[in-house]
Amino acid sequence: MKCELCERKCGVDRSVETGCCKMGDEMMIARAALHMYEEPCITGTGGSGAIFFTGCSLGCVYCQNHEISEGKHGLKISEDRLLEIFFELKDKGAENINLVTPTHYIPQIRKTIIRAKETGFDLPFVYNTGGYDSPQALGTLEGLIDIYLPDFKYMDEELAKLYSNAPDYPQAAFRAVSEMVRQVKPEYDESGRLKRGVIVRHLVLPGAVRNSIRVLDFLKEQFGNDILISIMNQYTPMPHLDRERYPKLARKVTKREYEKVVDHALDIGLDNGYFQEGDTAKESFIPDFDLEGVLKQRMGAAEKYSFQKEKHRNERNGI
Repeated sequence: MKCELCERKCGVDRSVETGCCKMGDEMMIARAALHMYEEPCITGTGGSGAIFFTGCSLGCVYCQNHEISEGKHGLKISEDRLLEIFFELKDKGAENINLVTPTHYIPQIRKTIIRAKETGFDLPFVYNTGGYDSPQALGTLEGLIDIYLPDFKYMDEELAKLYSNAPDYPQAAFRAVSEMVRQVKPEYDESGRLKRGVIVRHLVLPGAVRNSIRVLDFLKEQFGNDILISIMNQYTPMPHLDRERYPKLARKVTKREYEKVVDHALDIGLDNGYFQEGDTAKESFIPDFDLEGVLKQRMGAAEKYSFQKEKHRNERNGI
């Protein structure tokens, strides 16, 4: 089958060879654990159950998760194992299941979520992506994802080409976010926490304030209050970065740069979302991809799945 899950549309049969995502058709993950550094409505009090998938089709030169996005670290897992991980994260107190960089595994993830819901699994699912997804692939997830958490990195096509080899990124991200907004409208619980909806992330890059302002203007014009916006200042120059080729990326974002972007957001009425405070540009905010939660920690998850499925069937039948 020719793969067209992302906007690279490489057309590779990933059962035979790797695609532009650097992965075959077997799921690989590098970590499955509670994550405390997402937006407050995602992290909650117990933490987000983050599953970090190996590989990425976007390949940004400054990637904070470079260790796994290059497809060089992680373990292959089955759909059965992914289902078990859902339950294990719930047992640990996760507020949700946070699927990080999942685009190239949409078919497998879709089938596993359906199986989980058949058991009555009740945690919300978060789809956490770089924003370069195919709208057609996203359409197969309708009714399964509660919160979409895409990036919107660029309006500057030259910057998108330079840093992500994706000059069509602005158009592709717009199509992807439009599909997400079509699927889920903002819905809040009694405490004001987001239950369903779309949170668009934008990472401010050093020397690229103008790009950030253009992104905010575009999002405001196109989506208004249909989305929340998270403006991030946590860019960190990673060891793998080619500083000679990308000299502007060799430093953190200055306080003044970030303030300019936030001030513009407030000036145009973008007060529905999140800003970051303090020095978040630290590698400590990047998780260790140490395979935590990947290997089966204990027996019983598969049995629990069978039990939950039977219990849910009986409840539906009034038994």
